Amino acid sequence: MSEKSDLIVQGTSEPAEIVPTPLSLVPHLREVAILLDIDGTLLDLAPTPREVWVPPGLMETLNALLQRTSGALAMVSGRSLNDIDLIFAPAIFPAVGGHGAEMRLAGGSEADAIGAPPLDKELKRRLAAIAKLSPGILLEDKGYSLALHYRLAPQAEKAIYEEVSRIRAELPGAPIEVLPGKSVCEIKQAGFTKASGVRELMRRAPFAGRKPFFIGDDVTDETVFAIMPDFAGLSFSVGRRARGVDGHFDTPDDVRAFLSQLATGGTTSSPVG
Repeated sequence: MSEKSDLIVQGTSEPAEIVPTPLSLVPHLREVAILLDIDGTLLDLAPTPREVWVPPGLMETLNALLQRTSGALAMVSGRSLNDIDLIFAPAIFPAVGGHGAEMRLAGGSEADAIGAPPLDKELKRRLAAIAKLSPGILLEDKGYSLALHYRLAPQAEKAIYEEVSRIRAELPGAPIEVLPGKSVCEIKQAGFTKASGVRELMRRAPFAGRKPFFIGDDVTDETVFAIMPDFAGLSFSVGRRARGVDGHFDTPDDVRAFLSQLATGGTTSSPVG
């Protein structure tokens, strides 16, 4: 395996362009753990969660990276592991799902719950009723969380958050957190995050001892951006320059192109610094 094929990209210091560069921050893929958010990062956003699709060539890229990292590639998503598997079927990837509520270390291994209880049924029922505020609000029950998607009803955003706030005020003892996202309001149990899930993942083989390389796009990914220095890792945002990241990509298509180049060992372009 050549030096050229084993390198990872370094963010450029130039803010306005993408510059081809030798990869130098982490010299070998065998030292790296590749961690990827899905929606808005690896895959383009869609009007509804069920409409996302895997572009041609991406599965080949992911499988190649999984092999070249000896299994140290994982999805890190708010989606459940079951939902992740449906998207990438028939492939099954290592993953942190449910915003850190569950984890799977390898494609053929059993999923581990990471001490996260599901949402209370009565609370979930009350939150689910918010979907009736307007046509176009889509309800997604993830077990550990409940998401209200309003991409098809953007005018309902304010009413959704006001109703969630009212329910929280009536139940001040409920251990829940509200996660604002891209046209989605998600409510989950407190006490776990994508970052807590990644910390647990990085304690287990084949991820332990490697330097993580995380790419994410949304507010919920910021907890992972924040812990990358703890592992001498790198973080990159998509669509915006998030605080504390090493660089960013403009679109998911740029992320896919970068990963494809990384998988084949070719010269690639760095994220914008």
